[in-house]
Amino acid sequence: MNSFLFKHIDNSALVVFRIFFGLLCFLESVGAIFTGWVNKTLIEPQFTFNFLGFDWLQPLPGNGMYVCYGIMGVFGLCIMLGYKYRLSAFGFALLWAGTYFMQKTAYNNHYYLLFLLSFIMAILPANRYASLDVKLNPKLKSISMPNWCRWVFIVQLFIVYTYASIAKIYPDWLDTSVIKLLMQNKSNFPVVGQLLQNEGIHYFIAYSGILFDGLVIPLLLFIPTRKYAFFASIFFHLFNSFVFHIGIFPYLSLAFCLFFFEPETVRNIFLKKKKLYTKSEIKIPSHKNVFKSVFIVYFLIQIILPLRHYFIKDNVLWTEEGHRLSWRMMLRAKSGSISFRVVDNATNNLIPIKLNEYLTKKQQRSLRTKPDFIWQFSQILKKQFKSEGKDVSIFATCYVSVNGKPSKRFIDPEIDLAKAECNYFKHNTWILPSK
Repeated sequence: MNSFLFKHIDNSALVVFRIFFGLLCFLESVGAIFTGWVNKTLIEPQFTFNFLGFDWLQPLPGNGMYVCYGIMGVFGLCIMLGYKYRLSAFGFALLWAGTYFMQKTAYNNHYYLLFLLSFIMAILPANRYASLDVKLNPKLKSISMPNWCRWVFIVQLFIVYTYASIAKIYPDWLDTSVIKLLMQNKSNFPVVGQLLQNEGIHYFIAYSGILFDGLVIPLLLFIPTRKYAFFASIFFHLFNSFVFHIGIFPYLSLAFCLFFFEPETVRNIFLKKKKLYTKSEIKIPSHKNVFKSVFIVYFLIQIILPLRHYFIKDNVLWTEEGHRLSWRMMLRAKSGSISFRVVDNATNNLIPIKLNEYLTKKQQRSLRTKPDFIWQFSQILKKQFKSEGKDVSIFATCYVSVNGKPSKRFIDPEIDLAKAECNYFKHNTWILPSK
């Protein structure tokens, strides 16, 4: 294992990936500002629905979140240029982690992947060539890296794509009813809008999605199929970028392909002046046992987390329990309706709740179908009324439809959500059964 992990290989792929990664981090950060995402998601709301356990993590007041994303953009540029690399990479990782756990209204698996990659990049020697750090301190220069620096990306991607493929193997995906619903609001797209409504295209998207996610990593690793898998990746990711508007992820995914091609190919295209490393030395660090332990634990967590919904009662498509951090991407279309009944326990009077007075439209869409949002909003109401000297009970009337099926009652209307608990790793009994 030591000879595999710590054998040195050419570092051209990591150096070029650092440049692309930093650029994409910059574009993601400034893009969030200029597209209005920061305003709609972090400034406009009165509060954010953070990950459970992160109640203390709320947006900075005023225009503070613009400053935060601006700083992340600067860190992205510094990563790209290789300037104060460790500081910049850790700085971006910490700020991105904060904004990630701060809100889940705009939850996206790709944000989770960027969260993981940011910390991975922060520990990698990605600034050892073609960087300002090397220009300022030539002793840092190196044309090689340990083999694990390449395989950490390959294993991470294999986990992501494999779980994404497995998650698609269920009836509503296989009969294309999910794809049909996802494509309905794409009909006004120029040129291809009507084509995306075609049943044959739906079947192509459904089954090619399963095959691509399940096979792309092995096919990229296998030399005879590598080029074909790469061209398939270009088509797949650009299609997703055009149709689903999912930010930098398609381009980040294409940048990962650098780690599958021969170092000489990468060097000849991007770093023609760089000397090719060919020695294959094995340099075992003194902290090898600590490193291997961290490496194994990290990937065990990555393998186990997406499996947790199998050990939670009922269907994850209905309950949402175990959905996040599980690479369950673009899998279902859900809609719902909700109203809250708040009772003053001292007078037994009903207190009207108008969602528009508390939540943005985007927050309300998530509230209608996600149980942890419903519970968190109930706790917010409870806290508000407690500050007014009122002890209240809170009940929800909620109906949800999954993949166009008839709506069913989602939350037990007899459960006082003000007193209920919300568990992240097991089933919450106040969510009614799917059948």
